[in-house]
Amino acid sequence: MQAETYPFVVRPLPYAYDALVPVLDQETMTFHHDKHYKTYVDNLNSALSDYPELQGKSLKELLTEIDLLPAPVRTSIRNNGGGVFNHELYFDSMKSPVGQDPTGALAEAIDRDFGSYKQWKEQMKQAAMGQFGSGWAFLVADRDGKLSIVQTANQNVPDLDDYTPILLVDVWEHAYYLQYQNRRADYLEGWFGLINWRKAGMRYEEVL
Repeated sequence: MQAETYPFVVRPLPYAYDALVPVLDQETMTFHHDKHYKTYVDNLNSALSDYPELQGKSLKELLTEIDLLPAPVRTSIRNNGGGVFNHELYFDSMKSPVGQDPTGALAEAIDRDFGSYKQWKEQMKQAAMGQFGSGWAFLVADRDGKLSIVQTANQNVPDLDDYTPILLVDVWEHAYYLQYQNRRADYLEGWFGLINWRKAGMRYEEVL
Protein backbone atom coordinates (compact mmCIF):
# COMPACT_ATOMS: atom_id res chain seq x y z
CA MET A 1 0.00 0.00 0.00
CA GLN A 2 1.28 3.44 -0.91
CA ALA A 3 2.41 5.88 1.75
CA GLU A 4 -0.20 8.47 2.65
CA THR A 5 -0.33 11.29 5.17
CA TYR A 6 -2.96 13.55 6.75
CA PRO A 7 -5.62 14.22 5.68
CA PHE A 8 -6.19 10.54 4.97
CA VAL A 9 -8.73 9.74 2.27
CA VAL A 10 -11.30 7.01 1.86
CA ARG A 11 -9.90 4.74 -0.81
CA PRO A 12 -12.46 3.23 -3.19
CA LEU A 13 -12.87 -0.51 -3.30
CA PRO A 14 -10.58 -2.05 -5.95
CA TYR A 15 -13.65 -3.76 -7.44
CA ALA A 16 -17.40 -3.23 -7.68
CA TYR A 17 -19.52 -3.55 -4.55
CA ASP A 18 -21.09 -6.73 -5.93
CA ALA A 19 -17.84 -8.26 -7.23
CA LEU A 20 -17.48 -10.70 -4.32
CA VAL A 21 -20.93 -12.28 -4.70
CA PRO A 22 -21.93 -14.89 -3.61
CA VAL A 23 -19.39 -14.93 -0.77
CA LEU A 24 -19.97 -11.31 0.28
CA ASP A 25 -23.04 -9.52 -1.00
CA GLN A 26 -23.37 -5.91 -2.14
CA GLU A 27 -25.15 -4.78 1.02
CA THR A 28 -22.37 -6.15 3.23
CA MET A 29 -19.61 -4.55 1.18
CA THR A 30 -21.39 -1.19 0.91
CA PHE A 31 -22.05 -1.06 4.65
CA HIS A 32 -18.54 -2.23 5.52
CA HIS A 33 -16.71 0.17 3.20
CA ASP A 34 -18.94 3.24 3.17
CA LYS A 35 -19.87 3.23 6.86
CA HIS A 36 -17.33 1.37 9.01
CA TYR A 37 -14.11 2.02 7.09
CA LYS A 38 -15.07 5.64 6.31
CA THR A 39 -15.72 6.27 10.02
CA TYR A 40 -12.19 5.13 10.89
CA VAL A 41 -10.73 7.50 8.27
CA ASP A 42 -12.83 10.40 9.53
CA ASN A 43 -11.98 9.74 13.17
CA LEU A 44 -8.26 9.40 12.42
CA ASN A 45 -8.26 12.77 10.66
CA SER A 46 -10.15 14.30 13.58
CA ALA A 47 -7.58 12.94 16.04
CA LEU A 48 -4.71 14.41 14.00
CA SER A 49 -6.32 17.77 13.25
CA ASP A 50 -4.82 19.56 16.28
CA TYR A 51 -1.37 17.94 16.00
CA PRO A 52 0.48 19.43 13.00
CA GLU A 53 3.69 17.72 14.14
CA LEU A 54 2.04 14.36 13.38
CA GLN A 55 0.39 15.28 10.11
CA GLY A 56 3.43 14.52 7.95
CA LYS A 57 3.71 10.95 9.19
CA SER A 58 2.49 7.99 7.18
CA LEU A 59 -0.03 5.60 8.66
CA LYS A 60 2.68 2.98 9.17
CA GLU A 61 4.87 5.53 10.98
CA LEU A 62 2.02 6.51 13.28
CA LEU A 63 1.27 2.88 14.14
CA THR A 64 4.89 1.85 14.70
CA GLU A 65 5.57 4.91 16.89
CA ILE A 66 2.34 4.59 18.85
CA ASP A 67 4.01 4.63 22.28
CA LEU A 68 5.75 7.92 21.42
CA LEU A 69 2.59 9.77 20.40
CA PRO A 70 0.98 12.40 22.64
CA ALA A 71 -1.05 10.69 25.35
CA PRO A 72 -4.35 12.51 24.60
CA VAL A 73 -4.56 11.05 21.06
CA ARG A 74 -2.58 7.83 21.42
CA THR A 75 -5.58 5.55 21.91
CA SER A 76 -7.60 7.22 19.18
CA ILE A 77 -4.77 6.91 16.67
CA ARG A 78 -4.18 3.28 17.66
CA ASN A 79 -7.84 2.39 17.25
CA ASN A 80 -8.73 4.48 14.20
CA GLY A 81 -5.35 4.28 12.47
CA GLY A 82 -5.42 0.53 12.93
CA GLY A 83 -8.95 0.49 11.57
CA VAL A 84 -7.81 2.31 8.43
CA PHE A 85 -4.71 0.15 7.96
CA ASN A 86 -6.51 -3.15 8.51
CA HIS A 87 -9.51 -2.34 6.34
CA GLU A 88 -7.45 -1.09 3.43
CA LEU A 89 -5.37 -4.26 3.46
CA TYR A 90 -8.46 -6.45 3.89
CA PHE A 91 -10.29 -4.93 0.93
CA ASP A 92 -7.12 -5.03 -1.18
CA SER A 93 -6.52 -8.70 -0.32
CA MET A 94 -9.68 -9.90 -2.07
CA LYS A 95 -10.99 -10.28 -5.60
CA SER A 96 -13.98 -11.89 -7.29
CA PRO A 97 -14.11 -15.62 -6.48
CA VAL A 98 -12.27 -17.39 -9.28
CA GLY A 99 -10.42 -20.12 -7.39
CA GLN A 100 -6.96 -18.58 -7.62
CA ASP A 101 -4.17 -20.42 -5.74
CA PRO A 102 -0.86 -19.15 -4.33
CA THR A 103 2.07 -19.38 -6.72
CA GLY A 104 5.77 -18.62 -6.86
CA ALA A 105 7.82 -17.67 -3.81
CA LEU A 106 4.79 -17.27 -1.56
CA ALA A 107 3.48 -20.74 -2.41
CA GLU A 108 6.91 -22.21 -1.68
CA ALA A 109 7.08 -20.34 1.63
CA ILE A 110 3.62 -21.59 2.66
CA ASP A 111 4.73 -25.18 1.98
CA ARG A 112 7.99 -24.61 3.85
CA ASP A 113 6.55 -22.89 6.92
CA PHE A 114 3.19 -24.67 7.27
CA GLY A 115 3.74 -28.00 5.52
CA SER A 116 1.17 -27.41 2.79
CA TYR A 117 -1.51 -24.99 1.65
CA LYS A 118 -4.10 -27.24 3.27
CA GLN A 119 -2.33 -27.05 6.63
CA TRP A 120 -1.94 -23.27 6.34
CA LYS A 121 -5.64 -22.94 5.58
CA GLU A 122 -6.56 -25.01 8.62
CA GLN A 123 -4.28 -22.98 10.91
CA MET A 124 -5.53 -19.70 9.47
CA LYS A 125 -9.12 -20.76 9.98
CA GLN A 126 -8.40 -21.85 13.55
CA ALA A 127 -6.80 -18.47 14.29
CA ALA A 128 -9.78 -16.60 12.85
CA MET A 129 -12.31 -18.81 14.63
CA GLY A 130 -10.34 -18.61 17.87
CA GLN A 131 -10.18 -14.81 17.96
CA PHE A 132 -12.58 -14.02 20.79
CA GLY A 133 -14.88 -11.13 19.97
CA SER A 134 -13.73 -8.62 17.36
CA GLY A 135 -10.38 -8.79 15.61
CA TRP A 136 -8.29 -10.13 12.79
CA ALA A 137 -6.14 -13.05 11.66
CA PHE A 138 -3.04 -12.12 9.64
CA LEU A 139 -0.56 -14.00 7.51
CA VAL A 140 2.70 -12.12 8.09
CA ALA A 141 6.33 -12.42 7.02
CA ASP A 142 9.35 -11.51 9.11
CA ARG A 143 12.43 -9.81 7.68
CA ASP A 144 13.87 -13.16 6.60
CA GLY A 145 10.70 -14.11 4.76
CA LYS A 146 9.49 -16.65 7.29
CA LEU A 147 5.71 -16.80 7.44
CA SER A 148 3.52 -17.01 10.53
CA ILE A 149 -0.06 -16.38 11.58
CA VAL A 150 -0.86 -13.58 14.03
CA GLN A 151 -4.15 -12.75 15.76
CA THR A 152 -4.97 -9.22 16.85
CA ALA A 153 -7.92 -7.91 18.84
CA ASN A 154 -10.05 -4.89 18.00
CA GLN A 155 -8.15 -2.74 15.46
CA ASN A 156 -4.65 -3.62 16.63
CA VAL A 157 -1.99 -4.38 14.04
CA PRO A 158 0.99 -6.74 14.26
CA ASP A 159 4.39 -5.26 15.13
CA LEU A 160 5.08 -3.49 11.83
CA ASP A 161 8.77 -3.13 12.68
CA ASP A 162 9.20 -6.89 12.72
CA TYR A 163 6.46 -8.15 10.40
CA THR A 164 4.99 -7.33 7.01
CA PRO A 165 1.31 -8.27 6.68
CA ILE A 166 0.75 -10.37 3.55
CA LEU A 167 -3.03 -10.78 3.88
CA LEU A 168 -5.67 -10.79 6.61
CA VAL A 169 -9.25 -11.68 7.35
CA ASP A 170 -11.68 -9.49 9.25
CA VAL A 171 -13.64 -11.31 11.97
CA TRP A 172 -15.50 -8.31 13.34
CA GLU A 173 -19.18 -9.22 13.08
CA HIS A 174 -19.87 -6.25 10.80
CA ALA A 175 -17.72 -7.95 8.14
CA TYR A 176 -20.17 -10.81 7.71
CA TYR A 177 -23.23 -10.56 10.01
CA LEU A 178 -25.70 -9.11 7.50
CA GLN A 179 -25.21 -12.20 5.34
CA TYR A 180 -24.04 -14.95 7.70
CA GLN A 181 -25.40 -13.89 11.10
CA ASN A 182 -23.32 -15.87 13.66
CA ARG A 183 -21.94 -18.39 11.15
CA ARG A 184 -18.35 -17.19 11.21
CA ALA A 185 -17.06 -20.56 9.95
CA ASP A 186 -19.19 -20.32 6.79
CA TYR A 187 -17.94 -16.80 6.11
CA LEU A 188 -14.34 -17.90 6.55
CA GLU A 189 -14.70 -20.87 4.23
CA GLY A 190 -15.99 -18.55 1.54
CA TRP A 191 -13.29 -15.96 2.22
CA PHE A 192 -10.50 -18.38 1.28
CA GLY A 193 -11.91 -18.36 -2.26
CA LEU A 194 -11.68 -14.56 -2.40
CA ILE A 195 -7.97 -14.23 -1.59
CA ASN A 196 -6.10 -12.19 -4.19
CA TRP A 197 -3.00 -14.36 -4.29
CA ARG A 198 -1.35 -12.23 -6.97
CA LYS A 199 -1.30 -9.18 -4.69
CA ALA A 200 -0.34 -11.30 -1.68
CA GLY A 201 2.55 -12.70 -3.69
CA MET A 202 3.67 -9.19 -4.63
CA ARG A 203 3.72 -8.17 -0.95
CA TYR A 204 5.81 -11.22 -0.14
CA GLU A 205 8.22 -10.50 -2.99
CA GLU A 206 8.77 -7.01 -1.52
CA VAL A 207 9.84 -8.61 1.76
CA LEU A 208 12.38 -10.75 -0.05
